[in-house]
Amino acid sequence: MKIIALGGCCSKSQQNFENAKIAAKNCGISEAVEQEKDFEKIMAYGVMATPALVIDNNVVSMGRMLTVEQIEKIIKMKQ
Repeated sequence: MKIIALGGCCSKSQQNFENAKIAAKNCGISEAVEQEKDFEKIMAYGVMATPALVIDNNVVSMGRMLTVEQIEKIIKMKQ
């Protein structure tokens, strides 16, 4: 499962990335969670607001920071 946290210019984006790493670990995901900060690459996903979260090339959240529990729930739905 490939998880990418989009954004990195603000504290909410950074916290979203950290929460995604914790959630992935809690769900037994061995692949590292990536963080994408490049605006053009973020736009390629069709994301207009960060923080955002991408799982297996599908945008699952945009424009809000998710809690660890919210991300875990999304991961479990995608597994």
